[in-house]
Amino acid sequence: MTSTSGSDDKVISYGFFLAPHTSTYQIRYSEQYFKFNLAAGPNDQIYSIYPKYTPGFSLGFTGILRFHDQVNLMFTPKIAFYEYRVDFNYVNLNPNPAPTPVPGGSGNTTGNTNSDPAASNLGYRTEELVNEATIVELPLLFKYRSQRFNNTRMYFIGGGSYQFRTKSQDEANLDPIVTSGRDFTIEAGMGFEVYFKFFKFAPEIRFSHGLNNLYIPEKNDPQFRDVISSIRRKGITLYLNFQ
Repeated sequence: MTSTSGSDDKVISYGFFLAPHTSTYQIRYSEQYFKFNLAAGPNDQIYSIYPKYTPGFSLGFTGILRFHDQVNLMFTPKIAFYEYRVDFNYVNLNPNPAPTPVPGGSGNTTGNTNSDPAASNLGYRTEELVNEATIVELPLLFKYRSQRFNNTRMYFIGGGSYQFRTKSQDEANLDPIVTSGRDFTIEAGMGFEVYFKFFKFAPEIRFSHGLNNLYIPEKNDPQFRDVISSIRRKGITLYLNFQ
């Protein structure tokens, strides 16, 4: 039996979605990074920066404008909750300084008395920085669908999105990694529609990549400020669409 649900024949139709995602920063090193790591200084140097994929969640509504049975224009505003985790790996180029004389002693010396295991691990240590953000996203997408076969059909989707962070830049300046709050992304994905008696369900996977350089070096910690040239967002989202 072929279901007639899903409002496929309407010029304008609506729906909603729930969307778990995983996201990360794409970080590019600066030229200064290589200079730091080639310099034989006594202080901690950035050895590597490792952004990690971190899960999050979003939800929103779908507005659909039907151009043709197989071609739709979609507006899918949503609010998304993100967490970005970055590991900064440091190496101390002089982890075991020369012993220093004990004041008042007769030739006795004392070495490095730092008992921190991370500091004594061959001079390496890792610091994790975490940024949290609530972002409003306004994607505008084209959707191309296959011919319907019984109660299913495949589709491809792609377009762009404007995004803005809900907290002010003054608040964001207190984050461990300071970034700007406005971005444009390109998005592309695929999914399939399943028709039920009273509604249509469409699971979809979509990839997004930020276009703007969000990094604000002058607002960041001097310890790593100059080793980063750009930060962009990217993510993978599983959309559970109901219409």
